Amino acid sequence: ESERQARQAIRRARRENPGATIVVTGCAAQIDAARFAAMPEVDHVIGNAEKMKAETFAALARGPLPARVVVNDIMSVRETASHMVEGFEGRARAFVEVQHGCDHRCTFCIIPYGRGPSRSAPVADIVAQAERLVAAGTNELVLTGVDLTAYGADLPGTPTLGRMVRRLLDGVPALARLRLSSIDVAEVDDELLHLIVSEPRLMPHLHLSLQAGDDMILKRMKRRHSRSQAIDFCARVRAERPEIVFGADLIAGFPTETDAMFENTLAMVADAGLTWLHVFPYSTRPGTPAARMPALPGAMVRERARRLRAAGNAARDRFLATCVGATEDVLVEQPGLGRTPRYAHVVLTDPAGTPVAATGAVVPARITAADEGRLHGIVG
Repeated sequence: ESERQARQAIRRARRENPGATIVVTGCAAQIDAARFAAMPEVDHVIGNAEKMKAETFAALARGPLPARVVVNDIMSVRETASHMVEGFEGRARAFVEVQHGCDHRCTFCIIPYGRGPSRSAPVADIVAQAERLVAAGTNELVLTGVDLTAYGADLPGTPTLGRMVRRLLDGVPALARLRLSSIDVAEVDDELLHLIVSEPRLMPHLHLSLQAGDDMILKRMKRRHSRSQAIDFCARVRAERPEIVFGADLIAGFPTETDAMFENTLAMVADAGLTWLHVFPYSTRPGTPAARMPALPGAMVRERARRLRAAGNAARDRFLATCVGATEDVLVEQPGLGRTPRYAHVVLTDPAGTPVAATGAVVPARITAADEGRLHGIVG
């Protein structure tokens, strides 16, 4: 679906800008460069490694590249994330890419073929960038990666994600809030677990890459955790930090999924105590092992996704109801809108009803109501 939308966007861009140079890049272009190169609207296709090189765009500025397709073998790339973002002017938080690529081979996933092997940014570089961002006024950083908990395995000394996070927090004491984008429960190291349950600057919200809640489906996906491991992880963390909330990625309608297997995944919402769900109807990725497995009817996949989303929405609304009456430290994302430490969306106003405009600030808000998947808070 996303590739179909990308092709539509390319055609629309050509219609609206007939004289423009259209360059296609990203994972889809890396994986299937020939398909995009066959589009008459496209001038150049550039790979994920090439798009990070200044000389690529310097050459484009001088005119057409010698080759229409500039896509090399992504599996040969060993550079780390030297292109880490410095920040976003006018944004509330900054995203720091500390890891890129993936060495695992989940049967449904095409990402390793688009992003290449796992590469980690050196700890010192991450700390230095965080210092610059905080000095520029950023109150919240989010550490991101394709396989974030694989951080450090490729670096000298193999520092773990937990060790890097500890170095970051110790090295940048002025950092108010830190988040992790997504973690794999099978890779959480002891130091990271200690920080999750004890470090107040590490926000009490974790997003888990679960994908399913049935052991057979997890095995066919080639995931590295079991259903019980995921549930036990959530229970263990919650026992030591009761206020924490969990989000999760879940795939509906994976090939061979029976009714009973789906019910196990549906039950994970309650059994693991999940609050924020990202639900994805299974979509075939040509070239992956899952693409060769017996697929389910599309209507069944969509219905299972609907039921998972409904369960997620119900869990979210129950959680939001518990927030009413409390005072939350809210990061203002844009005028009148913000996020709590547990990632709840808040509509922010002052006592007169005027939207709070202090983008990037962390403000105390009294939560007065919850509706439509969000909270309402008054500042001042």
